[in-house]
Amino acid sequence: MAAAVLALLVACAGPSPAPVTRQAIRSPEARHAVLSPTAKEVLFQAIALVGTPYRYGGNTPQGGFDCSGLVGYVYRQSAGLNLPRTTAEIARTRAQSVDWGELISGDLVLFGSGRVDHIGIYVGEGRFVHAPSSGGTVRLDHLSDRYWVQRFRGGKRMF
Repeated sequence: MAAAVLALLVACAGPSPAPVTRQAIRSPEARHAVLSPTAKEVLFQAIALVGTPYRYGGNTPQGGFDCSGLVGYVYRQSAGLNLPRTTAEIARTRAQSVDWGELISGDLVLFGSGRVDHIGIYVGEGRFVHAPSSGGTVRLDHLSDRYWVQRFRGGKRMF
């Protein structure tokens, strides 16, 4: 079911750019990982929020989301986890750190030019859901886009 939802979203998203420098090649373990029910729920919840307006400090579908508000809302609703409110605080948690090639659906992806200042939820197939910036909406993006490749700081596995 998760693959069908993701396939539909990918098909509707139009053509995707070619990877820039990193490849979304995953380890054999990550490639064949069976998603837990919790990870599936995180995936569905995150994808369902695509199109929700961005709002600085926002953390509800009705009021809009900033990046950490989106992540906190999805994890609270889907997994019953109360995450720290800011991206920097989430980045400092003791959750398992994962590299680019080890990401599985439901992992958090962290970005920044120096310090970590942006976060999203990896949904598989090299894509992630995030609340990008003022004036935008929650959307799916490719990790392989040059902008994200240059800013990728790692992942966190919360469950």
